[in-house]
Amino acid sequence: MRIAMIGTRGVPARYGGFETAVEEIGARLVEMGHEVVVYCRGEDDSQSYLGMSRVRLPALKHPVMETLSHTALSVLHLLRRRTDVAVVFNAANSPLLPLVRAARIPVAVHVDGLEWKRAKWGPNGRRYYLANERLAVLLADELISDAVGIQDYYRGRYRTESVFLPYGAPIVAQPALDRLSELDLEPGGYHLVVARMEPENHVDVAIEGYRSSGSTKPLVVVGSVPYPSEHERLVKERAATDPRVRLLGGLWDQELLDALYAGAASYVHGHSVGGTNPSLLRAMGAGATVSAWDVDFNREVLGESGRYFDGPAALGRLVDEVDTNPDAAAERGELARARAAGRYRWDEVAKGYEQLCEELHARTRTRRIRRRA
Repeated sequence: MRIAMIGTRGVPARYGGFETAVEEIGARLVEMGHEVVVYCRGEDDSQSYLGMSRVRLPALKHPVMETLSHTALSVLHLLRRRTDVAVVFNAANSPLLPLVRAARIPVAVHVDGLEWKRAKWGPNGRRYYLANERLAVLLADELISDAVGIQDYYRGRYRTESVFLPYGAPIVAQPALDRLSELDLEPGGYHLVVARMEPENHVDVAIEGYRSSGSTKPLVVVGSVPYPSEHERLVKERAATDPRVRLLGGLWDQELLDALYAGAASYVHGHSVGGTNPSLLRAMGAGATVSAWDVDFNREVLGESGRYFDGPAALGRLVDEVDTNPDAAAERGELARARAAGRYRWDEVAKGYEQLCEELHARTRTRRIRRRA
């Protein structure tokens, strides 16, 4: 089949969960014998990556319009080519589904998490995202949820089913811990946060919680945002008040990033509105001890292998607990790695996408069938 992946920043994965999914799934679909076309943004003008064809198109540099403007150009490009199946990431792109349907291209929409709950959107933005959720329900041949909690949300709010296809966890058996010296760090000698600087990822809360602890180990924060952000400014201000907090910005060296996860005394995961998060899975696959924001999505992924917090004071206690009893923390990290290896496998996820695309192409999965169900 010829499969188009639309609506993300593309590959190589240098931003978030959607990009990670496209890279991991797309490369495996190529290995299975399919032709995969990924629509990309950014400065990289290479024509292929890991066997996937890259189509680079521009986008408006605006927090609200960037995704939709790029996807609009991607869909117009797609209409001029033979494509068997389209996978659209992010329900915010739903206004473009009528064009895809008019071209009689079977289409699945990966609906993401509860985007309308993100703090960066005002009332109009939230209404827009809720309207797009409904459009996706009405117009997509199939919906993809990466968490059971997202499935439950669409079932309860819109009385519709979706296909559960989570993300995978890379299992890091032999991390390059010697590379930590490049950052003047040593294994077990720091706590870690990896997240985009957005309010619902609670990087500010992670810093405040860490500051309330008695830890002498530094807090290393990896992440940024690609646009001017008041929240990022706030995070930097808070970090500047404590010399123990180190902001590294974006880091795209995957070997070094895996080493950071594997060598951390603990990984603090503050994401609150997404579904299954690749950063969390990556930390689990590296055997990190995880303290996570207390929401159903994180509990679904971590289970009993994690510890949970709902504010700075609770996180401060968890940081102190890790420093006081590192052996128990290490045991939880191994439990998390085993859970990730058993439940979240990219090979199985890619097979699920292949089966879904085959059924869409054969018209055994359609909007009418889903809505009747």
